[in-house]
Formats: sequence, C-alpha cells, structure tokens
Amino acid sequence: MSQTRSNPAAIILAAGKGTRMNADLPKVVFPVGGRAMVCAVVDACRAAGVDRLVVVVGYMQDKVREALAGHDVEFAVQGEQLGTGHAVRAAQGAFTPPTGDVLVLCGDGPLIRPETIRTLVQRHREAAAVATLATAVIDDPAGYGRIVRDQSGRFQSIVEHKNATPEQRAIREVNPSYYCFDAAALFEALARVQRNPLTGEYYVTDVLGMFREGGQRVEVVPAVPPEDVLSINTPDDLARVDAIFRARSGGTPGKGVAA
Repeated sequence: MSQTRSNPAAIILAAGKGTRMNADLPKVVFPVGGRAMVCAVVDACRAAGVDRLVVVVGYMQDKVREALAGHDVEFAVQGEQLGTGHAVRAAQGAFTPPTGDVLVLCGDGPLIRPETIRTLVQRHREAAAVATLATAVIDDPAGYGRIVRDQSGRFQSIVEHKNATPEQRAIREVNPSYYCFDAAALFEALARVQRNPLTGEYYVTDVLGMFREGGQRVEVVPAVPPEDVLSINTPDDLARVDAIFRARSGGTPGKGVAA
C-alpha cells in the first residue's frame, strides 16, 4: 500500500442521465445554487485540498464539459453506462501508474462538505486502510445500502435495501457513496469485479468485499451529516436540495461549500 502523504486525487462520477428529472440532460448539470450541481462537488474537493480532479462523463458529455468550463479538471469518458465500477475504471488511464490516495465521489451530491472529505482522508491515513467509507446515520434509511458491521464494530459489508433482511433494514447507518481508496489497490481489484447477474453492471462496492476477504483493512467513519445525503431523483428533490444549499451560502452562487 502506498504510504504517500501528499494530497489525494478525486474521481467524480458524472456520466449518468437524470431519468426522472423531466428534462433530457445529465443529472449533474441541473442547477443547485445557480450552477450545475457538479460544480459544488468540485468546489468542495478543492476546498478540502484535493490536487487532481478527474470527472467521468458519458451521457451528453458536452453539457457536463460546458458546465465545468473554467474549472481545473480532467475528463475521462465512460462509453457505456455500466455501473459505478465501470465508471471508475474509465478513469484509470489518468492514474498511470496509480499511486497515493484517490477519492471516489458522485457528481450529483452537491451538499458534500470539505470538512467531511478531510475527515474521510484523515481516518483513511491514520488507519492505514486500503479503503475507507464515510457513512451517515439517518432516521429513514429506506432505499439506501446499509453498513453491516461485525461484533467488534468493524466493516463487514454493504447490503442494498432490496437484498436486506428485516434485521438489516433496521440498520440506520447507510452508504452515501463517499470513498477513499489506495489507488493501486482500487484499480487492481476493479479489474477482477464481475458483472452483477441481475443488472449486468459493475459496482465499485464489490471491491470492498474483495479487500475484506483478502484480509485488507476497510475503515468506516460515520462523518456525513444526515442532511447531506438527500438524493436528487426528481424536480421536487432538486428544489429541496437547492433550498438547503442556498441557506448555507446565504443565497450566493458558489458559496455553499463552507466547511
């Protein structure tokens, strides 16, 4: 595992379509705080000290590139949308050779805070982990992947809501998709991830199970405020997140990322 202490890089997943947003656009370009929501994720990463940002684009990628014009980011192209693992692999060419730590974040999570990113990276490094997840504890976890811990409180698995037992559905600690990985270990494991037999997609979460089965350390830090994990799937969701973002920023575009 790399022992580098330099600032991390980040991969921001921004290739998907907003299928329920009532407009034929990539979800990440819908406005929050007066700008494409992906801009808030980029700003939070920069405020947290991230050095390199690789944005994975796909569906109507020209719109995402246009939204990020003027931002110091690189782009990687996901030709087909075949899941999060496939999207992260699309960015592998930007990390040759893969060294140091790399964050994997979603471009449709504009409420992400620099403080949360810093906490995630700090725990990852203090624990000398191969992968670290920042999780949230929320009152209504329906629909989210649950964090299952073992008897000692260590990470055991992520169980999706539809696959969870009644006991697992009672877990309120969820996965909002904030990850920090050792870059070399991440890409090596992704090369071994198989398609999900039900969806035909590749999931980045599968590497966590690989690491645990291989005896490598996967750390969990419950650092994400519940408000920050609100999903944006509909225009109503967008309006709710936009209101929260503007309240944080005092209504000033681009100022909703204070730690």
